Amino acid sequence: MLTGMRFVPICGFFAAAVLLAGDAYPPPRFTDSDRVRKLESALPEIDRIFRRYAAEKKIPGMVWGVVIDGRLAHVESAGVRDRSSHAPVTAGTVFRIASMTKSFTALAILKLRDEGKLSLEDPVSKWLPEFAAMELPTRDTAPLRIRQLLSHSAGFPEDNPWGDQQLSATDADLTEWLRHGIPFSTPPGTRYEYSNYAFGLLGRIVTQASGTPYERYVRAEILAKLHMDASTFEFSQVPAGDRAVGYRLQPDGTYLEEAPLPQGAFGSAGGLLTTATDLGKYVAFHLAAWPARDDAEAGPVGRGSVREMSHMWTPSNLTVTRPGGALRAAETGYGYGLRITTDCRFEHIAGHGGGLPGFGSYMAWLPDYGVGMFAMATLTYSGPAEPISQAWDVLRKTGGLQKRELPASPILTRMRDHIVNLWKSWDDAEAKQIAAMNLFLDAPVAQRRAEIRKLKDEVGECTAAGPVIPENWLRGQFNLTCGKGTVGVFFTLAPTQPPALQHLAFRKLDAESIRLGAPTGPPAGVACSE
Repeated sequence: MLTGMRFVPICGFFAAAVLLAGDAYPPPRFTDSDRVRKLESALPEIDRIFRRYAAEKKIPGMVWGVVIDGRLAHVESAGVRDRSSHAPVTAGTVFRIASMTKSFTALAILKLRDEGKLSLEDPVSKWLPEFAAMELPTRDTAPLRIRQLLSHSAGFPEDNPWGDQQLSATDADLTEWLRHGIPFSTPPGTRYEYSNYAFGLLGRIVTQASGTPYERYVRAEILAKLHMDASTFEFSQVPAGDRAVGYRLQPDGTYLEEAPLPQGAFGSAGGLLTTATDLGKYVAFHLAAWPARDDAEAGPVGRGSVREMSHMWTPSNLTVTRPGGALRAAETGYGYGLRITTDCRFEHIAGHGGGLPGFGSYMAWLPDYGVGMFAMATLTYSGPAEPISQAWDVLRKTGGLQKRELPASPILTRMRDHIVNLWKSWDDAEAKQIAAMNLFLDAPVAQRRAEIRKLKDEVGECTAAGPVIPENWLRGQFNLTCGKGTVGVFFTLAPTQPPALQHLAFRKLDAESIRLGAPTGPPAGVACSE
């Protein structure tokens, strides 16, 4: 019933299938050659969004940038870096980014982990001896681990108002606090609770494990290797002509200049200063960790560890809103130094905000789409997450904001050819050769032959077999084009070596489901209505 098609023979199937190496795991890739032009066509509208936000929030100065495929594709600014001199904000203006620093601290911890100098499962007391005598909230509380500090699951109380004022705390201050202990707001390991204190402790762990002061370590092992040459922890080291001055908007509409906070033991929680040029490099570095692939590592931290940062290790909340009457839901949690979100538009958004007296900032990226954005502003707690979210919608309208597509793995393509052979002319020997041990226990050979025969009578002669539409490297679908309709063939391979056929189903498709492909709706479990 299949005409005009050529298929591989079954001999040698197992010899070929067992070679799951090299090109056996092809990474997803962008397939639209016009993608970058489409994305860049949205830049004027994105600039309007950020300018409108700056005007509405009365922000003295702001800079924003768009990163596409490993490069800072666009930088623009509004306002002044200093209301006294009226000097404009530029890509080289230095802003304090506050809690966005936490992701740099997480990178430092993971780098030390990868080098074998610590483990995320280490008890905190191994590196901070004061913890050995610390009173825990319950008798059954296990020792606190480094990973709990990284993921805001240590049970410490949320401390943004207090933590913002601790940048200047000395090492002696921190030691004294630890001697008195830390009160707990929740049982450790049970829920999310944002803690600047935890990241202050991580800074000390970096110092202890590396044998180098935290700031010097991050500067040498992270900033320098990413060529973030204008970034620093010391406000006093920034030339006066490059500094962004932070302001607080008073109730009477006037601006109060905020005194710069000095650097201290809590710098690992929020002390870094950077420029748009440098921050663009940093966002590009995170985006470059995706997808998983065989390319040589460029460092300074391995791609696998960077991807580990953006896994949602601690869920925090599910929110549902109705902007303009439309139902929108988002799930948010924390990775390692990064906030992770799934919403109606995107399955995976990684990023972080920062707020300190005088400053507000936000960075976010879409790992599967190769695009990121950031913005830094000179107004207290003016974190510009809102315009970034609006800018995602503008990019979506261009048609260029599409996920990488996963090519079919060689093993899926070979299995498709064998399945087509069975459809064309069922052969028990061939079927048993490619089948996993469960396939004919779930449905006997006679039943499967009968199902195919019945469907072939319904759809008529089939003239073409389409390519595999992969869901992953070991599961996919392909379609058979027949005289009286289209047949969808769904198959899954087993976790055996070689991967054998554990699931096989043929179904006549209606017009709307002929090509399932990648989902276009919200991620599973996230509700939306347009």
